[in-house]
Amino acid sequence: MTLHIEHVSKRFGNFTAVDDVSFQIPEQQIFGLLGANGAGKTTTFRMMIGLLTPTGGQIKWNNAPLSQNDSELIGYLPEERGLYPSLKVSDQLLYLGRLKGMKKPEIISEMKKWLERFNVPEYENKKVEELSKGNQQKIQFIAAVLHKPKILILDEPFSGLDPVNVEMLKDAVIELKKQGTTIVFSSHRMEHVEELCENLCILHKGRPVVHGSLKEVKRSFGRKNVTVHASFDLSFLNDVPGVVKYKETMEGVTLQVESEETSQKIFEMITGKGFVRKFELEEPSLNDIFIEKVGASYV
Repeated sequence: MTLHIEHVSKRFGNFTAVDDVSFQIPEQQIFGLLGANGAGKTTTFRMMIGLLTPTGGQIKWNNAPLSQNDSELIGYLPEERGLYPSLKVSDQLLYLGRLKGMKKPEIISEMKKWLERFNVPEYENKKVEELSKGNQQKIQFIAAVLHKPKILILDEPFSGLDPVNVEMLKDAVIELKKQGTTIVFSSHRMEHVEELCENLCILHKGRPVVHGSLKEVKRSFGRKNVTVHASFDLSFLNDVPGVVKYKETMEGVTLQVESEETSQKIFEMITGKGFVRKFELEEPSLNDIFIEKVGASYV
């Protein structure tokens, strides 16, 4: 089963929020939908869950149009928290589970399983407002996956979490993927996207500016990153033809170069000048590509 987004657009009056976006996500895959604030990600998510109707194009699941009637197929963790603060966690999850067509015994079983997994079984009878932001995020994640959705949409899922809980949530996402859930994932933390996503689309002002497999996107970018740590002054490397970016660090310099040929030239230039502790050539990071394609509006 595959999720198809086919030439989807959304206009609000004269403003185009999403403009001819297409991608597809097979089962057991995590797809990254990225962009700066206001790029059209949340609008796309809202069309996928049926809250908004596309102005043009289609959203299909298993070759049939996806609509609001298919809400039981979908789990959604929005960027802004949507829990009722004065409700107990158990009442909150029972209510949301029933909205997805679950029976009470099944909801209680799944709820207890997830609370145990996230090491917070004692929160079952606490009010949401009594929890920290990070623990509220855990409860919101449980609400999104309680009904075992076929499609899971995660908008900034690691917001407000400390590193330990980020890893805990990552493990849960990877396990859901292995179980066959199709996952659409958005984050401003590019290292999380690189770790989790095989394919991605970067939106800029509603239009796709990068689309494809992470490996191919990096390869097609062309530029490489070079790290040099040495016992001598490296400032002359800033003037080497083909060096696009130059940054001094505590240990040496990091460079962005146009090609592997430029890196070879740099290697030859530093050889014999003194002790070189490190010379490393790497693919560009997704963060490099994002900033190049979207610009400094990324926060």
